[in-house]
Amino acid sequence: MTEKQPGAGIFGAGDAPELAAFTTLRVGGPATRFVVATTTDRIIDAVSECDARGEPLLVLGGGSNLLVADEGFDGTVVRIANRGLTVESAHRGGGALVRVAAGEVWDDVVSVAVGHGWSGVEALSGIPGSAGATPVQNVGAYGQEVADTVASVRAWDRQEGRVRTLAAVDCEFTYRHSRFKDERFRGGPRFVILEVTFQLTLADLSVPVRYPELARLLGVEPGGRAPLAEVRSAVLSLRRSKGMVVDPADHDTWSAGSFFTNPILTPVLAAALPKEAPRWPLPDGRVKTSAAWLIEHAGFGRGYGLPGPAALSTRHTLALTNRGSASAKDLLDLARVIRDGVSAAFGVELTPEPVLVGVTL
Repeated sequence: MTEKQPGAGIFGAGDAPELAAFTTLRVGGPATRFVVATTTDRIIDAVSECDARGEPLLVLGGGSNLLVADEGFDGTVVRIANRGLTVESAHRGGGALVRVAAGEVWDDVVSVAVGHGWSGVEALSGIPGSAGATPVQNVGAYGQEVADTVASVRAWDRQEGRVRTLAAVDCEFTYRHSRFKDERFRGGPRFVILEVTFQLTLADLSVPVRYPELARLLGVEPGGRAPLAEVRSAVLSLRRSKGMVVDPADHDTWSAGSFFTNPILTPVLAAALPKEAPRWPLPDGRVKTSAAWLIEHAGFGRGYGLPGPAALSTRHTLALTNRGSASAKDLLDLARVIRDGVSAAFGVELTPEPVLVGVTL
């Protein structure tokens, strides 16, 4: 993989780094204790030592889905920095079974998959963060979800004090959700993901392109296929146009991606929306709608909040951005204004997508 391993280390009170340096929102104070764990054994040891002391634990991957309090975190942060990608098997009949260390950079994994002709994650190009974080949120974009390709997850179960391998069905994936997000232990995650095994298809073409905007850019009909490299290139182009590929020089990318999830509504609530509001019926009878549409039509356009320190992206209304000097408080104040405005306009309560650490919305 392309990224160099960070140096291992343990930092205590007084020398622990600001967590802002490890999050894409670039906000957050220091932790009481900060551990960089570059091997699977070190991850388990660091977490176990923290639990033995009864300290609060924050597991940190790529930091792309965190909003950390300005005061920091009163406990131990374990940064997941193990590396490795192993091909367990690869043949036309069974596809490619690929085991990836949790600390690998996710977009590097996608790049390797596309380069080897492994289909199934190409539309997830450009998503920041680590491979081990992807099952927690069941990350998705442009018609694909990571749950589509997860074969199993190997994790340290803090509650049982042992390593467990969970099959995909046991991960309880739903829209932007999994059991890894739900199940808690002493105020933190019950499971600390160590490795993820993906089942990918050996193919020159992508899986069916279901997202209309991506299909148009590729020149195929929805449901059609395109060469893997072309899909990756098109997705990266779309994400860059929306400020969704991290760039230190571009404040539109100083974000946690989409700050609110697309609401899933009862049929009654969905029917009460204006007729032009997007509606996507779900198999269980509920209806998904667009958070971006609700935000825009509640009066919050691109760049709302400028010239303040926190504002909506100038290219994508779902992203709350740090314009260079924002605090966690600034971002939360903006999020509350938008959430309350959408609620007043449409009666829909927006749910934040990032993990909130030491703060509430």
